Amino acid sequence: MPVEWQPVRQSRTHELVLQSIEQRVFAGELRAGDRLPPERELAPVLGVSRSALREALRVLETIGVLVAQPGRGPDAGARIVRHPDDALGRLLRLHFALGSYSLEDVLEARVVLERSSFEAAARNASPEDLDEAEELVARMAEPGVPVLEFNDLDTRFHVHIARSSGNELTSTLTSAVRESVRPLILRALEAADDWPATAAALNAEHTELLGLVRAGEGASAADLVEKHIRSLHGTLVDENSDREPGDS
Repeated sequence: MPVEWQPVRQSRTHELVLQSIEQRVFAGELRAGDRLPPERELAPVLGVSRSALREALRVLETIGVLVAQPGRGPDAGARIVRHPDDALGRLLRLHFALGSYSLEDVLEARVVLERSSFEAAARNASPEDLDEAEELVARMAEPGVPVLEFNDLDTRFHVHIARSSGNELTSTLTSAVRESVRPLILRALEAADDWPATAAALNAEHTELLGLVRAGEGASAADLVEKHIRSLHGTLVDENSDREPGDS
């Protein structure tokens, strides 16, 4: 019986560079804080052009695991880092805008993540963590706070509680999911008939949430944060139920 040959997958050069760097990270040979050799040294070692190497490094920078510092001297070059929050948020926001996920999908993901983070924060958050969260709530309560600033502080409050839960992955995912719908939530807040009343109502729930976390009442905090999310985010789902997720 004749052998049936199948075409092999052809990889672009920069993908092979990415694979090589990934393998060294997985093997523990490259860790956060390590600096890559200069391009003029690394390209010939890998057997690729400097343009292919730069393309691979740009991909790694985009996904938040590399930072490139141009110039000369000991601080110049590319360094391995751990900055997943912004990268994941940007990626998820783009996929949401393109229709990869529905608004309802994002809502349910937020509910699951934030129920978990508030419940865990009630067990694990330090007094310093909660004091920082209280400062954010106080700033949201200031008279005349603009919608844009309120939305930013609101995002920071939810992400801060997730970080204080003690689970870094939950924190990163919470940040990414919340960032993915930031423009829609901002638009909803800007459309409020009575912005001062809306801000006061939202922040009353923030204050109650923080009080429950301080008191160690994780189950109650989880129930309230679900109600809090569904009251605004759920309204966005209802308003967009007949539209594609990427529509403006």
